[in-house]
Amino acid sequence: MTDVVFTVGNVLRGDDGAGPLLAQLLDEEPAPGWTVVDGADVPENHTHHIRALAPRRLLIVDAADMELAPGEVRLIDQDSVAEQFLVTTHAIPLNFLIDSLRETVPEVLFLGIQPQDTSFYAPVTTMVREAVEAVHDRLVRGEGFEVYQNAG
Repeated sequence: MTDVVFTVGNVLRGDDGAGPLLAQLLDEEPAPGWTVVDGADVPENHTHHIRALAPRRLLIVDAADMELAPGEVRLIDQDSVAEQFLVTTHAIPLNFLIDSLRETVPEVLFLGIQPQDTSFYAPVTTMVREAVEAVHDRLVRGEGFEVYQNAG
């Protein structure tokens, strides 16, 4: 059994590419005990693969407008995803996806990265790139995500 990092985002929309950037970093330097699944901008198309992996823990990573400084990272509870954080680049709301995955995955966590620029064809900004690299480093070193708590 493995834990899964499930990245979400659109590489054509600037900082919304934070999730896929993390997937790329994890492909290049894997984190022990974690498998990465890049959901891109259609994460619902990858839920069957996640269920087949049967993880005990799923970490969803995506850009989320939390009204914080660009590049800020927060562990967000599921109710906050549903109530506060609208990610409009995905076909279905992430809270529906999380509800669906919770049916078979014991622990589902959502890690949001505050974007600065999600316009089409913009590059990932420096602040968001550095935040993604920090998340990658934590995963590789086997560190927890408590440092990212207290969203909102």
